[in-house]
Amino acid sequence: MTLQDVAAEARVSLATASRALNGGSRGVRSENLARVRAAAARLGYVPNASAQATAKGSTQTVALVVSDVADPYYSAIAAGITDAAEANGLVVTMTVADRSPRRELELVRGLRGHRPQIIVLAGSRIDDSETEQELIDELAQYRDTGGRVVLISQPGLPFPTVTVDNTHGAETLARTMAQAGYRRYAIICGPDRIKTSLDRWRGFTTGLRASGIESDDQVLIRTQFTRSGGYDAARELVERGLGDIELIFAVSDTMAIGVMTALRDAGLEPGRDVAVAGFDDISSAIDVVPALTTVAVPLREAGIEAVRLALSDDEAPPMRIPTTVHVRESTPRAPSARPPTEPST
Repeated sequence: MTLQDVAAEARVSLATASRALNGGSRGVRSENLARVRAAAARLGYVPNASAQATAKGSTQTVALVVSDVADPYYSAIAAGITDAAEANGLVVTMTVADRSPRRELELVRGLRGHRPQIIVLAGSRIDDSETEQELIDELAQYRDTGGRVVLISQPGLPFPTVTVDNTHGAETLARTMAQAGYRRYAIICGPDRIKTSLDRWRGFTTGLRASGIESDDQVLIRTQFTRSGGYDAARELVERGLGDIELIFAVSDTMAIGVMTALRDAGLEPGRDVAVAGFDDISSAIDVVPALTTVAVPLREAGIEAVRLALSDDEAPPMRIPTTVHVRESTPRAPSARPPTEPST
């Protein structure tokens, strides 16, 4: 069925039928409006989304761009955005930038043509001066035509931003582990150009120094910011020899789970032979054995907050999401901090 069919069925002009069904019903007489809608229902006509976007200036959609679809971190954010969008009569579409600034820019350019009401970019900012200004220009042009932009990321771009307190969360984790008696650490992180990874390992080393532990004495391995990156880094550690390393901190839970798998594959038991900690508190952090010590980030709430910011008329400063350390079985008290075992009699 076409709009022309609906107009003929309702005995009105094509322009009247278009205004009645595509969001411009102002000026359409009530009897004509009723006839057009009844005709559309009888014929099973569904308005074209592109035509509605032209008439209204935007579609009723939230376009979410994430860095990695396989990472549970983004699944939790997407769940919050979906809940908030549905509560406001919006539909969510999702695309994946694959941690590529160039790909992210291309996606934003493509999305502008679809006229979403909101664009949300979720993921760590990546140092790439080549594309950053182009991205800002694209988003600014989209905003100037009535679109809304929100980031779930580090502050720095001139748009409303929901940001995770990565540095403080990692610093608090380091202090907590030091209080539990750990003194020798390996830190597994992603490339420095990924700002989330950089903030977390810097925060962790700050917490160690504040606890009287020299960060220069710790082992640092850079790898891919993925589960397989964590696995490969842990295998490298084992092959070198763990020596006196008591705890491995991976800057994301997905990396930490890769670390734990690598340790088991090498015949070691996480939490007994060497402690492991992560960051994010993804849903599987409590399902692995032993349950993973981590820094909890309210990711679903971050998604909800992003939609709220997008629908608000306020030009809010960056909204910082707090973090909380959750100590679990993967980091029992360090052997040096445990009371001596009473000899058996």
